[in-house]
Amino acid sequence: MAGSLGGSLMEVCVFEREAVQGFREVQIKIASAAAPGAVKFADSAGAFHYDGGGGNLNSVTSNRFITWSASGDAVELVERWLDGNLLNNAVRLRFAHCRVVPGGVAVAETPDGVVVLVATDRSVHRVPLPHPKRMYRSDVATELHMQSVLTDVASLNLEDSLHAAAIPAAFTPAGGAAVAWLTPEGDAHYALASPTGGVVVVTLPANALQGGVSVSELKRSSVMRRLSGWIPSAMRGDRSASDCVASVAARALDDDSLVVAVCHDHKLRVWSLKDEVCVLEADMLDYVPLSAGVKRGGAAGSGHRVRLTSCAASGLRLAVYVAAPRGGQFVVLQLLAADGERFGLERVSSLFSAQENLVDFALTSADLWALWLDDANNNVVKYVNFEQNESGQWNEVFVQPPPEEEVHIAEDRDPRETYLDAIFSPLRFTPAAVVKALQIFRRGPSVLPDVSWEGLKKEVTLAVQNELQSSVTEFEFSQEEYRHLQVEFWSKLYACCLQYQEVLATPLAISVSPRSHMACLLKKGFVSFLLPCFAVDHLYLTSDDFFPSGDDTLLAEESSLSADVAALLSCLRLLRGGVSFEMADHIEKALRYAESPETTANIILDKMLAHDNQNLMEQIECKLQDVRNLTAAVSVMLREVDLETDLEFGEGPVSPGASVSVRQLYSSATAVSLVCQALSHMSRTRMLLCRDMLLLLKISLRHEQSVLSGGGSQLLQIQQEAVVRTSQLLSSYFLLEHVSRSVNVPVADDAIDANLQQLNALHLNDAPALTNYNAGVGCQSAVEMFYQSSGRKLIIRHLFSQSAVVNWSDTMANVVQLLAQLLWPGNPTFHFPECLMANCQYTQLQDYVRLISPWCQVNAGSCRFMLAQCYLASGEGHKALQCFLEAVTEVEQEEFLMRLTGAEDARAAEAPSRPVLHYYNKVLRLLEDVGLPELVIQLATLALVEAADDVSSQAALWTRIFKHHLDLGHNTEAYQALIQNPDSSTQLDCLRQLVVVLCERAQLHDLVHFPYFNLHDEVVAIVESRARAVDLLRHNYYELLYAFHICRHNYRKAGTVMLELALRLSREVGSVRSLKKQVNCFLAAINCMRLIRPEYAWMVLPVPQSERPGASPKRNLDGDFVAPPVKRQVEILELADLERELTTAECRLALAQHRPRAGAAAGAADPRELLRLLLDAGLFMCARRLCDVSRLPLGSLFDALTFRCIKLQFGGEEAQNEAWLWLAANQLPSVVNTKECSAADEAWRLLSWFLSEFPTDGALHRRQVLVQLLSHGVPAPDWLLKSYKEVDPPALLRLYLNFDLLDAAADLVMEYVDALLGRGHSRFGVKAPLSACSPSVWLPYTAIDQLMATLKNAQSNRALYDKLRDKLAAYHKTVEQTTKIRLASR
Repeated sequence: MAGSLGGSLMEVCVFEREAVQGFREVQIKIASAAAPGAVKFADSAGAFHYDGGGGNLNSVTSNRFITWSASGDAVELVERWLDGNLLNNAVRLRFAHCRVVPGGVAVAETPDGVVVLVATDRSVHRVPLPHPKRMYRSDVATELHMQSVLTDVASLNLEDSLHAAAIPAAFTPAGGAAVAWLTPEGDAHYALASPTGGVVVVTLPANALQGGVSVSELKRSSVMRRLSGWIPSAMRGDRSASDCVASVAARALDDDSLVVAVCHDHKLRVWSLKDEVCVLEADMLDYVPLSAGVKRGGAAGSGHRVRLTSCAASGLRLAVYVAAPRGGQFVVLQLLAADGERFGLERVSSLFSAQENLVDFALTSADLWALWLDDANNNVVKYVNFEQNESGQWNEVFVQPPPEEEVHIAEDRDPRETYLDAIFSPLRFTPAAVVKALQIFRRGPSVLPDVSWEGLKKEVTLAVQNELQSSVTEFEFSQEEYRHLQVEFWSKLYACCLQYQEVLATPLAISVSPRSHMACLLKKGFVSFLLPCFAVDHLYLTSDDFFPSGDDTLLAEESSLSADVAALLSCLRLLRGGVSFEMADHIEKALRYAESPETTANIILDKMLAHDNQNLMEQIECKLQDVRNLTAAVSVMLREVDLETDLEFGEGPVSPGASVSVRQLYSSATAVSLVCQALSHMSRTRMLLCRDMLLLLKISLRHEQSVLSGGGSQLLQIQQEAVVRTSQLLSSYFLLEHVSRSVNVPVADDAIDANLQQLNALHLNDAPALTNYNAGVGCQSAVEMFYQSSGRKLIIRHLFSQSAVVNWSDTMANVVQLLAQLLWPGNPTFHFPECLMANCQYTQLQDYVRLISPWCQVNAGSCRFMLAQCYLASGEGHKALQCFLEAVTEVEQEEFLMRLTGAEDARAAEAPSRPVLHYYNKVLRLLEDVGLPELVIQLATLALVEAADDVSSQAALWTRIFKHHLDLGHNTEAYQALIQNPDSSTQLDCLRQLVVVLCERAQLHDLVHFPYFNLHDEVVAIVESRARAVDLLRHNYYELLYAFHICRHNYRKAGTVMLELALRLSREVGSVRSLKKQVNCFLAAINCMRLIRPEYAWMVLPVPQSERPGASPKRNLDGDFVAPPVKRQVEILELADLERELTTAECRLALAQHRPRAGAAAGAADPRELLRLLLDAGLFMCARRLCDVSRLPLGSLFDALTFRCIKLQFGGEEAQNEAWLWLAANQLPSVVNTKECSAADEAWRLLSWFLSEFPTDGALHRRQVLVQLLSHGVPAPDWLLKSYKEVDPPALLRLYLNFDLLDAAADLVMEYVDALLGRGHSRFGVKAPLSACSPSVWLPYTAIDQLMATLKNAQSNRALYDKLRDKLAAYHKTVEQTTKIRLASR
């Protein structure tokens, strides 16, 4: 997995992402008031690693530790965990009126809990905490966020006698030497340097039953002094300044504790706490050579330090740092038990160091770690294995350098953007340093309104802007002056950040886990970790003093090749010093702009040759001559830095027995930052190595005759292979460093929703989950996001599937190496761009593709696909389509595109598949979801070429083209796509959709005039089905079908459609609107009928919906099936039938308009019932028309009209007013009346008109009217009698007789006789009077005889009788004469 590791380490700083650390403060007050002249102690720090965290990754204590820092009266405790995020993990203990003694803080672990021990100058304290294994339900970590052991500290009573005690004033510690430890029995001991020499031990018993606090004083004398009554040594007069303690350590044994101290007199003393005797005293000068400059009786050794460690294999060991004028020395000693009460020492190792200012050092069973500050106040960290390293050679630790003191601003960049990138880079400044610098810079309130990372950036920008505006006194100034002001104020803020970052980076301690060997540097503001450095990085970075010999390079097995590699590395280190900042910046800028590294290297080399004042090129050329096989040495180096691999990061489980804790390994925010920053450091180092390697190869090509001993073959190999490979490696590592420093941007909720929709369209639901972006967490790099979301799972799965974990250092190296391989652009894995896409980081994804496209051909198609996604997100659809098309050629080659198209599953199932078609379908679906129909049409048209031999795919593509053309309103194009669809069922679906959509849009012209070719019947069927399935009044499918048939001159079908619509309206819809539409439908049907040749003018009566074949069975209210209706014979309708239906519909419409209540019942009424309703409503004109077409008698009409006339004749004013309503509906067409008249007059005139309209049946209708009048005792109007006389006088006579109107009957007979005789014959309808040459005439003698008899019997009518008799006698005489004349003429 990981490459070979070198002997050195590198420092990786982990900055907290919170602008303000969330410490919960707890006040503890034991001392009543501050002591006068209290000594101010230096700040101190330390760390405690759980015992269960060594190799048991299943434990909740794995990779878990507690750090503390003490300053003044406060101790800040922070519990950290690399496998999860701890809640409430920071607490600040503040001891009122006290000062925490350096070294006086310790954390001890018991089976049931964790105990924090604190010693101040006036008190000692014990803080009991629960053990992580006791806090949770199981020993296995099951959640990413868990409670810390510090959660409930505030609820404890830390001021009672069990947890705290005051130190008598006489025993106030004199210096900064102290140690605290816990015995197996639970007693807490605090060893403090006594002001009179020796050590004072304060003991807090485990429980109150053992008594109160006790104090013991340990002196150099072996006589036991048990203090009773608190009698101090100062009162006994045994003060000795030489034995004042410089450093103290302690260790609990079985039933005793050993206290080890190194004193100012260079003596090492060991006391038994149980017996309170000094069991060992040794002079450390015996282990120091004379050259160190330390003399007995000389200067006090106040800088001496001592550390203890113990293990089962080596026992108890101690390391003493002896401070000397000419360099310090570490002496590692083995503590041996000489006899029952005495101990002896055995030297294990002596280690020398040139540094003088020792900050701290740590001792493990085999290693010694030391932390110094050099003369420039820079950190110096080294470690050595004192057991295996006999030469005492230290291993180097490459510490993280401080941020650059100056920010170089390019001419094409804005100073504000440049400084913001520099200040808020993930690897430069802690948020606390930025906050403090901002508070000082703006000289404002110390509380920020928004402490989030983005909020802090806004506050910084606003502060600088305000300062700049307040300093401007002129209203106008040039752009150059404004830029100069920007640089001035931003540089001030940057200087403040540098100052406070330097303060926070002050080292306080070094801590190493005795079991996992996790090494940490504890600084004032943060914690940094020491991670193993890979061999090639170690050899490139190490100084000449630490550079191994050729045989120890570990990069080549052959000694000769190792020597060549060592010589090559020497050239690289020499060349690294000759590359100026401007040259390095030029190369990085070229890489940032994706320019050719080879061209840039030639330019840089020319600059180096032009400014080579120190003969650097000659030195490099001389060193290159020592490389016997340059191509082989270069190949070895490039092989070590090349991360290309064929490893497969599968999706299976971690391992059969892996626990949840293993799955959460290195998942906390601290671990994420640690791993990703380690990757950034490695990428930066190797980028510089590849840069120098490329320059060195260019130098060798320019001096080929003196450097290349192999001649032309080596020259060709370097030109065609080494240079090209080095250029690609340089670009690859620049890419890794770039993405590790690129900060993600916040994502809006709507963008996340849109992205999820796109992923769903691509069926990439198993893509890396979205990282929950929390603005309060601060900036997060792209690599951190990838590692947190999906990279860590892939790494841990692969890590535990290959081998077991060895130790923390090897595991971290493997994790960093695997993460780099996941990100390596030359590997087939494509998880990182997927993660960027899933998390909506389109800007970074686009930048990633831009950087690798010129030189990397691996996953080229997948990169084009990702670039298309970026274009879609930015609204550049046509660019996205072009990229989608460019990726088509790699669909069957690249893993991501194969997974996208399902080609992998098809291959596994050995099923035939068309990956390109699947790809087109995915992209089409994506474009549809984004809402780019034009691009969908364009891509689907191109995809038809690929689907030339696949009918189903062609049908799907033509359907897509049809759908989007239709959505865009391209009706003609949609029709063309429909016609070309090879699948009949799909074609029919599209046709149905075309009909419905065009109808809804009212674009009926296109729908009617499309030719349809062989789809004519289908169109008719679709429209008919729609027409019969929707609301008749809201949709116009019948009108569409009518227009469709009319356009094709199929008038019978058109008329049938209108007829069906009219009949359905009459059956289903009862409203005035429906009746109006029925009338129009019948008119349209009649028009169609008249356009047909007479011999073919007929139509088939449409069958009701329930009687059509295939109709669904109906049920009644009980749920039973209703018997199907009896099938009727086919009915043929002609023009007369349609006209009859039209008249009926018009009558119904008139009735509904005139009387709405009656109109509701008229819809289902037969003609006779309808006639009755019309007469009741007074619609006599309509009634007359209905009688005409339906062949109904008119008697009821005349009866109804006569009755209305009678009512009006005798009705009042109200009746007259009401009559005008129905009279208005019966306007006479040809009568113009200019004279004012009443409603009764109009009614009589209407009756007269009706009688005149029927001359053939006039007598019958007049008789009906007259009977009505006479029956109601209403005298007949003159016009009626006159007209009746003209039509049928005998009938009138008989009617008079029936109603006993004798006088009227007699007058009628006499008038009739006169008419026959030639006097007014026209008034009785007599064409010619009685004469010999005219036709015969006659009289109704039966009726006259009846009248005569009646008159004769009535005495009152005798005169009338005589008159009538005389009239008849005269008539008879005339008849006789006329008869004789006619007979004579024959």
